[in-house]
Amino acid sequence: MLSYYKTINGHISPIPACEPGCWINCVAPNDEEIDSLIRDFGIEPDFFRAAMDEEESSHIDNEDNSTLVIIDVPMVEKSGKNITYTTMPLGIILTEKNVITVSIRESAVINEFSEDVVKGVQTNLKTRFILNLMLRIASKYLQYLKQIDKISNFVEKELRKSMKNSELIQLLDIEKSLVYFSSSLKANEITIEKIMRGRVIKLYDEDQDLLEDVLIEVKQAIEMSNIYLNILSGTMDAFASVISNNLNIVMKVLASITLLISIPTVITGMYGMNVTGLPFANFWFPVVLSLGSMGVAYFFLRKKNMF
Repeated sequence: MLSYYKTINGHISPIPACEPGCWINCVAPNDEEIDSLIRDFGIEPDFFRAAMDEEESSHIDNEDNSTLVIIDVPMVEKSGKNITYTTMPLGIILTEKNVITVSIRESAVINEFSEDVVKGVQTNLKTRFILNLMLRIASKYLQYLKQIDKISNFVEKELRKSMKNSELIQLLDIEKSLVYFSSSLKANEITIEKIMRGRVIKLYDEDQDLLEDVLIEVKQAIEMSNIYLNILSGTMDAFASVISNNLNIVMKVLASITLLISIPTVITGMYGMNVTGLPFANFWFPVVLSLGSMGVAYFFLRKKNMF
């Protein structure tokens, strides 16, 4: 699907057709739409293949009349009650007069731009538009990282009440999300540093401060993801030790109960044999002896903290 937007009177507004200085948003474009963009703007076909590859990492590619910048964008996926955070490559293609974004599905960042949530964006200023887009992506990483931290704290509190597999699986999903974020942010950082050199994309003096803000936000997000990942890894190890310790306690209690139950079995088995000469071979004596022996054994095991 192709959508066209242009800054009109300080606001991003949809327009019916492509114009110089507009922004073209491509979400899961079909072959016909891709062919029309390649034909109209002279774009390298590999640019679209790279932008629509889910496994594509962040990088910059430059051709004669167009430049491709791929940035990993954070995504939220809901499956029932579970929330998973992943990343998706977003292709940004700079042509002579337009900016084209290509993605395999919709993202919250692109929707914020198309719905005019982000203020002060000029589609005709291509470099500044890309930097504003990158800054919004970095801010979205920080927002999702704070959400991950809150979810992690909530699940940790639930685990302290009762050890359930659902909470442990949710912690594993959070850890996986942090790994995705950390690797994507590091790749984005390398791409932004390449842009900062000014060799691939032309930078203007007024863009330097904005680019530095983008790099600072990305570095902060990398630091936060590493901190949360280390904390979560330590929490998972701690809960694994707690679960193992709880299992040892249960096994110790069961072994002690088994030992106590085996005492009357041994005594009644001896008096139940067809053997003469056993002392006090009456009905009440094996019962009293069994109860007394169990009491002594319980006192001894209790003293050894087996219960």
